[in-house]
Formats: sequence, C-alpha cells, structure tokens
Amino acid sequence: MKTSELRTKSKEELKGIILNSKKEQFNLRMQAGAGTLENRQGFREARRTIARAKTLLNEAAKAVKNAAPKKVVAKKTKKG
Repeated sequence: MKTSELRTKSKEELKGIILNSKKEQFNLRMQAGAGTLENRQGFREARRTIARAKTLLNEAAKAVKNAAPKKVVAKKTKKG
C-alpha cells in the first residue's frame, strides 16, 4: 500500500492494517516453510506496509505531543 493511501486512514484503520499485514507475513512464512510459497515478493510488501503504517502512527503521536502546552518549571534560586 502506498504512503499517500495510508495518510488518508485514521489511527484505528492504520492499526488494523498493521495487524492484517502481520497476519499476512505469518501466513507467507508458513507457506515458505511448507514449500508452497509462490510469490516471495509478498514478504517485502508486508514488511514495508507495516513500516509505513508504524511511521505514520509515530508521526501522529509526535504531532499531538508537540501540540500540547509545555510545562513551565520554576528555577531554584541560591540563598546567600
């Protein structure tokens, strides 16, 4: 799935895409072990889709964190 397509998805949809891609990756691994795998390119696609979706989730989390107001901490003064 392309990054531009993933950017239009919500956080919950991205989490679902990650879960489905991990299931697909597991099924491909089982097919490879059984010797019935026809398309080895599926491994690469699944890994990259997972990475793209996780990157977009992290970007969204950082945007929320940076948008939050920063705490003001009072400095300690020396008593002399």
